[in-house]
Amino acid sequence: MSIASSRSYHHGDLRAELLRRAESLLRRSGVDGLSLRQLARDTGVSHAAPSRHFRDKQALLDALAVAGFERLGASFEQAADGGTLLERITAVAREYLRFAIDNPELLGVMFARKQRQTPAIQAAVAQALAMPFAMITDGQERGEVVAGDPRRICLSAMAALQGLATFVGSGFVAAEDADGLFEETVTHMLDGLRPRR
Repeated sequence: MSIASSRSYHHGDLRAELLRRAESLLRRSGVDGLSLRQLARDTGVSHAAPSRHFRDKQALLDALAVAGFERLGASFEQAADGGTLLERITAVAREYLRFAIDNPELLGVMFARKQRQTPAIQAAVAQALAMPFAMITDGQERGEVVAGDPRRICLSAMAALQGLATFVGSGFVAAEDADGLFEETVTHMLDGLRPRR
């Protein structure tokens, strides 16, 4: 494949291609380096073409957040397919950690408080977190999980995993130690979820 053909957009779903290229640019340059003009250059379209799909940079960031939550939700659904409650929680936790380590810039966009809480973002967040919330609720109904607001329980678990992902991504924790630390984090998390007698 030539360099020109890999950089130029020729046909198909331009919006999807712009999002794919925007995520790649986000990985390379961060939010500050992301621009509609650069995206047009990278995609090989006119400078005006991206604005037909994204009014401005914030609209592009919003769309990236939606796509990220949709991808995260799909990975949660796949990870939680089968097994005991504890096995499913562990699988979903592992999937979140993998996603966070592989996509730190995207995760920053997804959870940025400065982003607008559009209906599309709210719907994508609700869909992404539906499976973890349902697992906690199911566990509570069966007496396997401590009582409390399922949303708060899930968010505190995600915060712990996000912290671990940040440690691994920054090199504070060596990559070869990540699996062991993950197991310990999940063990502590699961111990905390068990009802008190």
